[in-house]
Formats: sequence, structure tokens, C-alpha cells
Amino acid sequence: MRSSFKYIVEGFVIFGSIFFSFYIEDLRKENEDFITKNELVSDLILTLEDDLEQLKNLQEILLESERLILEILNDIDNSHTQLTNIDAINKILAIEVGFSFFPKDGIFNQLITTGSFELIKNNQLKTKLLEMYNHQKDRNYATSQEIDRFNIDFRGDIVKKFRIRFSYNSFDGKFYGSRSLTNFKFDKNYYLSNSFYGLISQGQLYVNMYMRQLKDIEENYKASYALAKEEIRDK
Repeated sequence: MRSSFKYIVEGFVIFGSIFFSFYIEDLRKENEDFITKNELVSDLILTLEDDLEQLKNLQEILLESERLILEILNDIDNSHTQLTNIDAINKILAIEVGFSFFPKDGIFNQLITTGSFELIKNNQLKTKLLEMYNHQKDRNYATSQEIDRFNIDFRGDIVKKFRIRFSYNSFDGKFYGSRSLTNFKFDKNYYLSNSFYGLISQGQLYVNMYMRQLKDIEENYKASYALAKEEIRDK
């Protein structure tokens, strides 16, 4: 009897030890996953800051392009009496329609692949991130492709119709060097034509369309940024 009781007690001790070791391991793993999640959310905050800066810069470029387009359209409406030939050409060349927003999605992908995304406590943050890095990212990509195609045609027409020639300094500028206008032949008939007017007006449409889209993206980024900071504070 005593021997049986001894074996039962020993069995309970062994079972309890194994159960306790699994419990401790689960706690350790849970804590490790929690730390990983918070580290990735902290990295995400830095990524969101970079993307918000990119969005701000892009919107400033588009706003300036819209201003230039309006000056060109007003000059055409007034039969090219408001700008000189060189001013008109320089303003046309300064119009930037083809810049696109490229979100940094590496940290978001890490959150998904490591399983850390499911550990985020704030459901609103998870919803915002899924919208930003799925629906809005796909929509941005589709819009950017359409605008890029237009920008290629726009640049090609300008250079061809006005016989524009540049000189380049490959060592000046941040990325691709700098260009300066060395020669052009102003085609007033083309400048005042319906074709050119329509081209510039289409550029204005894309500028406004993309600015609105970037504003919607920016609002989600700002909301996600605030929610991500709350997630870290509540750890």
C-alpha cells in the first residue's frame, strides 16, 4: 500500500514538474514574442515617420507643379502675353507629374511573417495597417503607373515640339546630377494649340487626383503613427 502511494506521489511530482516546465516555457515564449512585437512596432514608428516626410515632400512638389500649370494655362488664355518664351519653357520643364509615393513596407511584412501582427492589442491599428499596406498600396501603385505613362508622353512631346537640348553635370545634385537648358526652339503655334492646352490640362487633372490620394494616405499614416505610439506606451 505504502509502495503504491509512493509511486502515485512520485508520479504526481514528475507530472507536476513537466507541466510546470511547459508552463514556464510558454511564459518565456510569450514574453519573447511580446518583446519582438514591441521592437517591430517601434521600428514601424520610425518607418511611418520616414513615409510621412516623403508624403509631405511629394505634396509640396505637386502643389508647386499645379501653380506652374496654372501660370502656363493663364498665359495661353492670354495669347502668350504674360510670359517670355524662356520663362514658359522653364516653367513647363519644372512641372513634375511623375513622382510617386513608395511606402516602406518591410517592417509591416516582418510583423506578418513573425506572427507579431496578431499580438498587437489595438484592433484599430491592425485595421489601419492592413488598409495602408494592402488596399491603399495597390491603389497607389495603379495610379502611379497611369501617371508614369502620361509623364513619359508629356516629357517626350515637350522635348520634341520645342527642340529642347540640355547639358548635364553628373556630379551635381543629390541623385542623378543636374541639368541646364542650353538650346530650344519655341513653337508658338504648338504652345497655343488645343493639343498642348489639353496636355497641360490633363497634367493638372493628374496632379489634383494624386494630391487627393496622397492626402487620404497621409491621414491613415498619421492615425497609424498615433496608434502605434499608444501600443508602445501600453506595453
